[in-house]
Amino acid sequence: MKKLGAMAAVAALVLAGAMIYAADEAKPANWTGWITDETCGAKNANAEGKGCALKCHNAGAKLVLYTDGDKKLVGLDNQEEAAKHVGHPVMVTGTLDGNTIKVSKIEEKKS
Repeated sequence: MKKLGAMAAVAALVLAGAMIYAADEAKPANWTGWITDETCGAKNANAEGKGCALKCHNAGAKLVLYTDGDKKLVGLDNQEEAAKHVGHPVMVTGTLDGNTIKVSKIEEKKS
């Protein structure tokens, strides 16, 4: 009986730890960079690439964030909002789900 009680206590601790970890994963975060298209990526992650990025997007390419720090492409779930911010540096606020940001806000990054 004592063994069963100890196992239940361990299971409860593991479950509590998993819940805390999951809660941390859902916290909003900020990323900075440029919105570009997934086809050309870093090549269009600048003011000069705006026209090409929008042309590719209108042809079906997804818009993504090319991050400042680690120079990676990260998906954006709100394509309509992302399209408004192609051509200038941005700060994206949201939560990361795999390799896609669930966007809560995109704003122009002030220099």
